[in-house]
Order: sequence, then C-alpha cells, then structure tokens
Amino acid sequence: MSVQVRRDGGAGRIVLDRPRALNALTHGMLLEIRDTLLAWADDDTVRTVVLTGAGERGLCAGADIRELHDDARAGGAGARVFFADEYRLNHLISRYPKPYVAVMDGITMGGGVGLSGHGSVRVVTERSNVAMPETRIGLMPDVGGSRLLALAPGGLGTHLALTSGSMGPGDALLCGFADHFVPVAALESFTAALAGTDPAEALAAHAAEPPAALAGHRGWIDHCYAPDTVEEILDRLDAAGESAAAAAAAEIRAKSPTALKVTLAALRRARGHHSLGETLEQEYVISCTALDSHDLVEGIRAQVVDKDRNPQWKPAALADVTAEDVARFFAPTGDPLGLGPA
Repeated sequence: MSVQVRRDGGAGRIVLDRPRALNALTHGMLLEIRDTLLAWADDDTVRTVVLTGAGERGLCAGADIRELHDDARAGGAGARVFFADEYRLNHLISRYPKPYVAVMDGITMGGGVGLSGHGSVRVVTERSNVAMPETRIGLMPDVGGSRLLALAPGGLGTHLALTSGSMGPGDALLCGFADHFVPVAALESFTAALAGTDPAEALAAHAAEPPAALAGHRGWIDHCYAPDTVEEILDRLDAAGESAAAAAAAEIRAKSPTALKVTLAALRRARGHHSLGETLEQEYVISCTALDSHDLVEGIRAQVVDKDRNPQWKPAALADVTAEDVARFFAPTGDPLGLGPA
C-alpha cells in the first residue's frame, strides 16, 4: 500500500508511503486519501486528521510525472481523470469539517502542496522545501497553487511561479503556504500530542518562529513583478541592478515561453476569483489543454526521462507566443469539475 491509514487516539493518520519516489502521487493514492477523508468526516472518534510522508526526504514531491509523460504521449485520457480527481480532493481538503494537520516536512511540491496548502493547519520545519515548480516542465501551477501564489504578498507569488522558486519555512509562512513552524527536534513530540489534544494546544507547546529570506527582497520583487506581461517583467529584472534579480531573469528565460505567459495570465485571473473552486476549475481547463501541447511532454522528457536539461520549447521565444495562444488555455472544455463555492 502506498498510503498507510491508521487511528491513534483521537487522530486519524494518513501517511504517504512511497519514500523511494519522494512519496509521489499515483491515482490510487488520491482515491485512498479521498475515501478515508470521507469516511472520517462523519466518524466522531476521529477528532483530527494528520497528514505526513514516510521517510525523511519530504511529504510529497507531487504527481508521478513520468506516468504523466507517458499518458500524455498516448493521448492524455488517464491524466485528465487524474487531474479531475486530484483537484476534487484538493477542494475537499479545503472544506474539511475537522482539523486537517499537514506536516510539510522536507520536499513539498506540486501535488504535495495540493494535499497540504489548503488544509486548516499547515506546519513547516527547517527542512521544508515548498514549491510550485510546474513551469520547469512546461506546465502551469495547479492543485489550487495558482490561487495561493496569486494571494501571496506583493510580487512574491509571481516571482515564485515564473522562476519555479522554492520556499523555506519562513518564506512559506510569509507567502501564505503554511501557518506554523515546528522545529524538527520537536516534530515527533508534536505529532504524538495530536492523538490526545487539539492542534492549537499541541502547537502552543511546540511551535517557533523562523526567518523569511524573501522578506529582504520585497523591494525589487514587488517592483519587477508588477507588470502584466512576462516581457515587461524581464525588462524590469534586467534593469534592477540586483544580482538576485538577474538570477531570476535567467531562470525565467530557461522556462517554456508558453507556460510562462499562461501562468502569468492564470495568476492575474486568480486574483479576482472568489473561491478555491473557481481557481481549480480554471486550472483543470489549463492542465487538460497542456496535455495536448508540445511543451509538457518535452519538458518532462528533458527534466525526468532523458535528463539532458535541454528542453526544446515550441515556440522558443516569448515574442512568438500570441494572445490567441494564451487564450486557448482558458477556453471552456464543456467538462467542468462541478465544484461548489468554497
């Protein structure tokens, strides 16, 4: 079993158990988590749900993108079902009627953020490495990540989305991806306490305050990422006179031009959404469209399959990605998820 489920006093524990694969998500794992949450929602003996990952490397590195690559090459039918079930699970987590404690220890990326970032109690440690790195593989932030990024202070979310940047614990708190910091040394005691006490009491005894690295860069980040086109953002980064801004520009220029433009448009639209459900519906349309694109398969090939780190994007230049190309990713598919207003 790739998901371990057990009771521990008043805590229902869900453990992602594929440590050799950084607990990457399969479709079967999503369904197991969904069914468990639905069963526990009406079970009075379960007072708190606790999500953790097996091993010490991370909670979850996201979906199994090698499987996604193979399915996309075969037409993407399986991936469409995966996305639909994943996003519905993310929505369920956001509306869960009991405390849902996600322990984001170690690598927590992509689908791992979807399982944790919408929970009611989101905990990071000094080992946390939180990211939505989809532009690296020619995809766009999903699992509700575009909403979290859009609501981050100032230009931080846009910076993280376009560069595929990672957050340590302090930055995850600053950007709204986490709520509490618990040191690794206190983590075992904290999670054990949840069997007999509510999360607020357990946190009061174990939580601390970490530094936020991005806080010192807000000046140039907020200025450079204010425009609504990737080209203008790059112009500002180039002119900023900051080594970190120059590094960010280089990271952005290595990404899929199409993914960059669609990601920026998605974040700007998500700012005006009234609910996570609305954002997830948008992401589903984008993700399904991406399955038919050249860049997703090519990006995964370059990063994961052949590992040559030399993707050949099509189009290869930002100037060649038209407004019509971007709009195609937002065109209704006629197959909505049917999510409610939460």
